[in-house]
Amino acid sequence: MKKIFLFVSVISMSFLNAQDITDALRYSQQEILGTARFRAMSGAFGALGGDISSLQINPAGSAVFLNSYGSLTLSTKHTDNDVNYFNRFNNRSFRSTNLNQLGAVFVYQNKNYESSGVNKISLGLTYDQTTDNANKLFASGRSSNSISSIFLNEAQGLPLSLISRRTGETIEDLYSFLGENEGYRAQQAFLGYEAFIIEPSNSNNPDNTSYSSNISSGFFDQEYYLESTGLNGKFTINGGAQINNNFYLGINLNSHFINYDKVTEFFEGNNNTGSTINEIIFTNKLSTAGAGFSAQIGGIAKVNKMIRLGASYESPTWCLIEEETTQRLETISDTDGRAVINPRIINVFPEYKLRTPAKATGSIALLFDQQGLISLDYSYKDYSTIKTSSNEGSNLTNLNNDIDSNLQGASTIRIGTEWRFDNWSFRSGYSFEESPYKNNFILGDKTGYSIGAGYSFGKFKIDAAYNYTEQQRTEEFYSNPSFTNFVLIDNYTQNITISVGMNF
Repeated sequence: MKKIFLFVSVISMSFLNAQDITDALRYSQQEILGTARFRAMSGAFGALGGDISSLQINPAGSAVFLNSYGSLTLSTKHTDNDVNYFNRFNNRSFRSTNLNQLGAVFVYQNKNYESSGVNKISLGLTYDQTTDNANKLFASGRSSNSISSIFLNEAQGLPLSLISRRTGETIEDLYSFLGENEGYRAQQAFLGYEAFIIEPSNSNNPDNTSYSSNISSGFFDQEYYLESTGLNGKFTINGGAQINNNFYLGINLNSHFINYDKVTEFFEGNNNTGSTINEIIFTNKLSTAGAGFSAQIGGIAKVNKMIRLGASYESPTWCLIEEETTQRLETISDTDGRAVINPRIINVFPEYKLRTPAKATGSIALLFDQQGLISLDYSYKDYSTIKTSSNEGSNLTNLNNDIDSNLQGASTIRIGTEWRFDNWSFRSGYSFEESPYKNNFILGDKTGYSIGAGYSFGKFKIDAAYNYTEQQRTEEFYSNPSFTNFVLIDNYTQNITISVGMNF
């Protein structure tokens, strides 16, 4: 078996080009995940507590438990992406299954509460998945814009001697050298030149800085495939207390992790008169890993037998993120054959810091004795406060300016209800999440609906939930001003969630 070796190149800090506003937003959002009871009520638990996943919204929820309790949750998601690219429609459907939640709350009654005013204290230890990064989409259509513009425009102004291999120098050698010393831009120019997409105006002059394309204008049949995997999650240590019967307080310390891998492949074909390159296949792989920290505080008050109020605050999450990329470029000429440029180099980008927005939540719940309840949560996050920075010399000013110019504060409303009949519980919910973009065409508002049921065996409980969400968005193929082609996506997701819980 032939062995393939991957070499590592640390990308020049002067030309960082891996992070964009989409990445910053991806790691700043959270989905409605958690136990089946939580999901069946669309996560409207800020004034309720008494569910392991309610700690995500309000840390005081742990002190509402009457007994120590633990739960485990599995969920399967079915996703449909309807894609429109120049009025050609394609669909990709796929499933993913994950361990959504695992955790326990330990409750300690205070027998001497009359002297201290503290009825009980609680300690929670939980794992929660916050985002499922699995995604697939496929687009095909005919465009008048060629992907060759990426390689052409990145090359303009660079001397031919910089992107030309010397005698005995391999593709891997020069690609790695350019990444370490010149940056991402020079690597793209080199790929385009090596694959015969671009041509120097004067091939005999090593100081030449002007280039033309070997692909003539006209129409281009294009296909784009994307597949991503991974998930974001957090581990939480929670502390809570019930005070004077009617007040609950809590705090969370959260340790976050990020795991995101994406593969994209772009195909372009043309029969335009004058083109010496007739097909292009451009493959990119991105791998992202990160870790972060955040904290939450919250409180719940029993106003009377019927009304409960809740309030909570979640700090920004401070993350450290690392990214790696690999690339492969293939071209085919009807007259000259096939050229494959596969550097087998891992580009390692400088580690950068991401600060996500803080979130404030206000909640109200109406309880009808033991028969049922209605709950409402309102949350607000200002996504324009997302900030990126680096201690390794990377200049992220333009990215921060893009965030400030394009993102906004966004509100989320969640409504849930639950009704009990003997050992059965029946639930439903609705959620609405505003777009974090000022321009809703980039990413639309998200709406969701949920239903569910549960049965209590006394010590054990089992719950099930079904969730449906829909959202429209656009997605650029590449974050490159030279080639801004994008697709329109209608995203529909369905989740089935099963939880098992136990009092102990």
